[in-house]
Amino acid sequence: MQVEQYSIGSHNEVLLKEHKRRLDYISSTVKDAAKIIAKLKDFRVAIPSWALGTGGTRFGRFSGGGEPRNLEEKIEDIGLLHKLNQSSGAISLHIPWDIPENASHIKALAAQNGLRFDAMNSNTFQDQPNQELSYKFGSLQNVNKAIRQQAIDHNIEVIKYGVELGSTSLTVWLSDGSCFPGQLNFREAFQHTLSGLQDIYKALPGDWKIFVEYKAFEPNFYSTTVGDWGQSYLYASKLGPKAYTLVDLGHHLPNANIEQIVALLLMEGKLGGFHFNDSKYGDDDLTTGSIKPYQLFLIFNELVEGMDAKGMDHVSDMGWMIDASHNVKDPLEDLLQSVEAIMLSYAQALFVDRKALKEAQQNNDVVAAQEILQNTFRTDLRPLVTEARLQAGGVLDPVAFFRKEKIREKLIKNRGAKTVATGL
Repeated sequence: MQVEQYSIGSHNEVLLKEHKRRLDYISSTVKDAAKIIAKLKDFRVAIPSWALGTGGTRFGRFSGGGEPRNLEEKIEDIGLLHKLNQSSGAISLHIPWDIPENASHIKALAAQNGLRFDAMNSNTFQDQPNQELSYKFGSLQNVNKAIRQQAIDHNIEVIKYGVELGSTSLTVWLSDGSCFPGQLNFREAFQHTLSGLQDIYKALPGDWKIFVEYKAFEPNFYSTTVGDWGQSYLYASKLGPKAYTLVDLGHHLPNANIEQIVALLLMEGKLGGFHFNDSKYGDDDLTTGSIKPYQLFLIFNELVEGMDAKGMDHVSDMGWMIDASHNVKDPLEDLLQSVEAIMLSYAQALFVDRKALKEAQQNNDVVAAQEILQNTFRTDLRPLVTEARLQAGGVLDPVAFFRKEKIREKLIKNRGAKTVATGL
């Protein structure tokens, strides 16, 4: 559905006076506020095509109605998000959930909605209808060579779809592993997986990247063939310069120091991208920043420092994407909240006094270092994020606008109350 610009203008007019008051205050206390706003306006977070419907767990899925029934409607929903927050200008497709049957039509529709295509995502963790061979015991790691080749061929097919749409990267996440001791030979599983990834790597166009995603557990609970950042880094290092590690915030054991992982991968030039979400216990796929907002800030602190140290472009030299499953929230509201949390953490990281922090570190002044980071985190930079959105033509309060305009109700009216999106 389309949102008229006059509706956005009317909404913003009501809130503008209070926003300007808050903005004036924070701008008077934050050095380089205008530069932070400029960087926020350029920053983009990709929305995955599978996140627009109600997610679920192994035990249930409770659809909320008005879900997109096809890829075209998914693009329209992401276009709506981008219209509201001006920070969601990219879509990440999952194949075969969202196969672009007519690539030129899909590409044109995305452009009409102000979207580009981010990383393509393959799927060898499920058996699809009419699939010849099963991935029950793994895909690239499988002891059956024919099954391994089937997984390789699928990934190459995904690359071809991506080329047609203008994407330049492939994300490979494997559920391969084992649930019981003795089920597989660890070394053979690694070697089979590496060999398959090498075949996929050879099929990459010259300007493409491949992201090797890792996960500590689930659906295999004894071992995972790409189980942590070290294993992913090992694969990426062996593959070549177009291969990188992808960090999903939920794919870690409890209390993992993700910010340190980020720093080291950046140092080695092997951090390729992010899947943003949040977790309390494991791979919970909760709204970004809803459980551990301070950790999200600390991660961005390392990202900004590390990227600046290597002269990297914040927008184009890293893949930024949300990866969440929404079971009890409206998916579009959840995505608006996630993007807002990401933008706020990015703003806070830009605000860190690097010179003072470096001096505290060099002097082993632990207290000063803590004060610098915590004072930055506690500084309310939301007016800067809001101003960046306003300058770009977005909505001052996206969630409030979404509800005031009864967007979900309108989607249900247009699409029906029982629609179920493809994906999780």
